[in-house]
Amino acid sequence: MTAEGHLIFSVACAIFAKKAEVTLELTTGDWWHIIPAALLTSLLPDIDHPKSVLGQRLRWIAIPIARTFGHRGFTHSLLAITGGIVLFRLEFTRSWPIPPDVMDAMIVGYFSHLLADMLTPAGVPLLWPCRWRFRLPLLNSHKGNKLERSMCLCLVAFALYWQGGCLIPIQSYFWQIKILDFNHVK
Repeated sequence: MTAEGHLIFSVACAIFAKKAEVTLELTTGDWWHIIPAALLTSLLPDIDHPKSVLGQRLRWIAIPIARTFGHRGFTHSLLAITGGIVLFRLEFTRSWPIPPDVMDAMIVGYFSHLLADMLTPAGVPLLWPCRWRFRLPLLNSHKGNKLERSMCLCLVAFALYWQGGCLIPIQSYFWQIKILDFNHVK
């Protein structure tokens, strides 16, 4: 997936995460915190590739990571996300001037990158160091990024349109069943 695709996809994921009330911090968070924070970390997993947008700017970090782990290795795993979550939840991070909604949105942005890469034929090794690749190859980068851009923009549009809550209205379904049962008892 291209950098442009990752950026657009991260906006869609941030909107979904806030509307789905994934965490209290995201639910009550400020859009001006959440969207930039998700954008900020949406390209971070590709720091393991020296020719990526971040890799070209931070070669002194990208080259050692690429040599140690390879592209789509550790940085594209649940282990990296878990490490980030643990880091953000440590006691010393509470003294940082970064609001909690920004930290949660940064995790959403990072995770959105992995989710987007799962849509490519190469997939991602979510269980790294196990080499299994998780993929749902809907996007083929060899055909250009028009399909990728269109799909990501459609996801943003749907996320903006979506009213929030559970994608399948399970709660309202059970609530209706309780009313029917309650009326039956009377």
